[in-house]
Amino acid sequence: MMTPPLRMLLSKPNVVNRLSVGRLSSALNRVSTSCNIISPASSLMSQSALPQQQCRYKSLTKTKRRQREKMRERERRVAAGLPAKPKPPKYIPKDLPVINAMTRQDRDAESVSFDVASAVEMKEKITNQNDQEDTLRFGFHGLVMSDRVRKLLDLKNGSQKEVVSSQKRRGMELFQMREGDTGSSAVQVVALTTRIQQLQTHMARHRKDKSSKRGLDALYVRRRKVLDYMERKDFESYRKVVKSLGLAR
Repeated sequence: MMTPPLRMLLSKPNVVNRLSVGRLSSALNRVSTSCNIISPASSLMSQSALPQQQCRYKSLTKTKRRQREKMRERERRVAAGLPAKPKPPKYIPKDLPVINAMTRQDRDAESVSFDVASAVEMKEKITNQNDQEDTLRFGFHGLVMSDRVRKLLDLKNGSQKEVVSSQKRRGMELFQMREGDTGSSAVQVVALTTRIQQLQTHMARHRKDKSSKRGLDALYVRRRKVLDYMERKDFESYRKVVKSLGLAR
């Protein structure tokens, strides 16, 4: 066996690299003759080379090990005759024929009929809104008052903020799914569009208002996300909102 000091000395890579094979064998022979230890130089050289190999593998990071495993996995797949990378779970080949249940002419005719029906429905809602009582300031609706007081509370005498809020409320009522609905997707799009139009009017006068421009861009993004959600979940309402508001989609 080898003494502990000699083992610790030979376990250091810098010491092993400095020693040549001849010096190492002569030193081992002297130690073995003085201590009566039988230890061949070949086995000791293999033990001294082990720390260098371990240090080389320890220097690999987790990312490099992961990349090496991926490369080996790709090589195994190629050797087995498979593609280098596996296909995604819902992969659809490009050459797969698309089978439509309807022809192009039928789909165009259905779209035109849907647009006509939506326009008729929207006209009826607007007519019902106009037939109702005139909008007054401060929410004074359904009250008995003289003509003079009604003239004072008329929306024509209101501020710009009151006019915009009234237009926003009337637009939201056209797309409500129930009474008092303020959270459906179509109503949100109408509210965002009203705010966007208000900021566009402001930016036409104040072109250097950078903070308002940043808020306007954020409203554009927010409305686009709501419209994308409606396109995925409720396509009929999406078409109705886009056609009614005249949005470019």
